[in-house]
Amino acid sequence: MINITFPDGNVRQYESGILGIDIAKDISSRLAKEVLSISINGKQKDLNHPITEDAVIRFYKWEDPEGKHAFWHSSAHVLAQVILDFYPKAKLTIGPSIEVGFYYDVDLGQEAISEKDFDKIEKRFMERVRENAEFKLRKVCKVDALDYYTTRNNEYKVELINDLEDGNITFCDHSDFTDLCRGGHILNTGIIKAMKVMSVAGAYWRGDEKRNQLTRVYGVSFPKQKMLDEYVLMLEEAKKRDHRKIGKELELFAFSQTVGAGLPLWLPRGTRLRLKLEDYLKKIQKRFDYEQVMTPHIGNIQLYKTSGHYAKYGEDSFRPITTPQEGEEFLLKPMNCPHHCEIFRLKPHSYRDLPVRLAEFGTVYRYEQSGELHGLTRVRGFTQDDAHIFCTPDQVKDEFLKVMDIIFIIFKALNFENFEAQISLRDKNNQEKYIGNEENWEKAEQSIIEACQEKGLPARIEYGEAAFYGPKLDFMVKDAIGRRWQLGTIQVDYNLPERFELEYTGEDNAKHRPVMIHRAPFGSMERFVAVLIEHTAGKFPLWLAPDQVVILPVSERFNDYAYQVKELLRSYDIGVLVDDRNEKVGRKIRDNELKRIPYLLIVGEQEAENGTVSVRKQGGKDLGSIKMITFAEHICEEINKEMNAWQKE
Repeated sequence: MINITFPDGNVRQYESGILGIDIAKDISSRLAKEVLSISINGKQKDLNHPITEDAVIRFYKWEDPEGKHAFWHSSAHVLAQVILDFYPKAKLTIGPSIEVGFYYDVDLGQEAISEKDFDKIEKRFMERVRENAEFKLRKVCKVDALDYYTTRNNEYKVELINDLEDGNITFCDHSDFTDLCRGGHILNTGIIKAMKVMSVAGAYWRGDEKRNQLTRVYGVSFPKQKMLDEYVLMLEEAKKRDHRKIGKELELFAFSQTVGAGLPLWLPRGTRLRLKLEDYLKKIQKRFDYEQVMTPHIGNIQLYKTSGHYAKYGEDSFRPITTPQEGEEFLLKPMNCPHHCEIFRLKPHSYRDLPVRLAEFGTVYRYEQSGELHGLTRVRGFTQDDAHIFCTPDQVKDEFLKVMDIIFIIFKALNFENFEAQISLRDKNNQEKYIGNEENWEKAEQSIIEACQEKGLPARIEYGEAAFYGPKLDFMVKDAIGRRWQLGTIQVDYNLPERFELEYTGEDNAKHRPVMIHRAPFGSMERFVAVLIEHTAGKFPLWLAPDQVVILPVSERFNDYAYQVKELLRSYDIGVLVDDRNEKVGRKIRDNELKRIPYLLIVGEQEAENGTVSVRKQGGKDLGSIKMITFAEHICEEINKEMNAWQKE
């Protein structure tokens, strides 16, 4: 008999060799029906994998990322099978699951797949999954594996196999199809109930533009047709909310090939929005005793070699900048942390001085490949709302709680109401790769878990996902149409204090290394604004809107009064503009509705005589005629309410 330990700590005994699916059946028939995959001692396996020794197991359903991974990975096998049905001479390469769905890269030779082929691929795919073929993983010796693909003239699979060690090679069979695969499948094809080919694109073998160009076929699949229908509707809505489209319409940002790819230009309206975000966070940080600092956009290359960032980001960085002085090289800043370490190191610190909290909106640079650039979400120059906290090990939990408070305040002010967290901890079975002593790691990991429990934050624990220098907490939010975005991170770091030899004098009068906490609630301003645009569809909260009010005189006769109203509102620090074009008021209303300006004020003869404004709220709601000062006070009250919504809890 073997002992099987479940996530809740419960232990049951089973016969050696029992399959994961049989354990699920023993627990409940419902679980057996819903389970898609299993992890055994932290490694994801097929449900029909025999368990021959004591193990810690976890089952994964559709709602788990691991469940989706197994589902979409299995779907990629079926897609490859269908491609061979239509293109028998095609050479298969790789077909992984991705964040949403899967793809398969194939060498079609002289043939091609286009959008007109999608329907037939989808129909054949559904015919294949209805065969209810079981996915079966089997070991293959290297000689046989090479022979299998050599006889099929598939040099791509041969290259992959040559990189593998004999004894670690497996094939997956289902129906009449076989593929080189490491495993991680659902039980059978019949579990897949709906599928759609999403797109087709070109891709270089192993991402090397000097090698063969392949055809990449993207697909997505679901366990219910209803889920696919909902996903398609979500994609249609996402197109309407595309931050690149809305950013152009609202004149928030732009790109210029003359300036350079991936380098955004913030236009006046976008700059107003961004500065409001920055000012809001600065006010919060001041409340939590952060000190604002500023550091240069470049640094001596040795700084980043000391920090390890040159080794990590060197290939993704812009080339070093040489100077007339021999041997002197600078680098565009890839991260802000090394600069903050140098600031901390400038003077001696006592334990009484800690924690030291340094914050900066620092711009950093990465040379992203041109094919990877995407609006504001993937750029070459971006500004991080960085802060670094230098503290004692005993202060880690309290600092985590305070940073979580800051993130909650921001999410509340921006209407991100649906969010969760992931706690990334060390690999339980391999702790040699981590820097820092065992006691500090234990304390930091427990501090993060306890902080989440104290805040009532739903948090998923992932073992083995911690960085080598410390555990971390990542925040995932769901936007208005249900998409998940990673926003905000808190990272414990034992590495940089060691590399920079940072120290403080402890209560025992001895020298100690501080713990460093990296913190970025927004992540990067560019990506955060992109997510915010798509979350709100450009209809920002009143406090954040670049223009909060627009005044529409019904004719030129009332332009002077419109500007009087503008001056009054500006005295209340309200963002206001006047649309004094010689257009009919109906046209002005339509045009300014498209600009997503929260309030439209219509002024004519009656308003000018009575010192009032006719108020129309974004979306067409008419609030009637209101005195100028009353309206100004109402706006200020609404802004204050939005920005301080967190204080009501």
